[in-house]
Amino acid sequence: MLIKEVTIKNAIGLYARPATFFIQKANEFKCIVYLEYGSKRVNAKSLLGVLSLGIASGEKMNIIADGDDENDAMSALVSMIEKDFKEE
Repeated sequence: MLIKEVTIKNAIGLYARPATFFIQKANEFKCIVYLEYGSKRVNAKSLLGVLSLGIASGEKMNIIADGDDENDAMSALVSMIEKDFKEE
């Protein structure tokens, strides 16, 4: 299991479009992926779960990946956040 703390830097936070991009990327992997914010932990492959966290710009959260491809998943998800959800 891998756990990484990240900061949401984009202007609108983890809402609507950025959340959709994040979920689509998380669903590319077989491992279990969670987002942890405050005392809440949700399935990072669920739009309703991710949106329920209400993570605003500048907030910190943990990404938790557990499974065979956890390293690849963590790398891709952290990279996406660091690039403000923009494709290369």
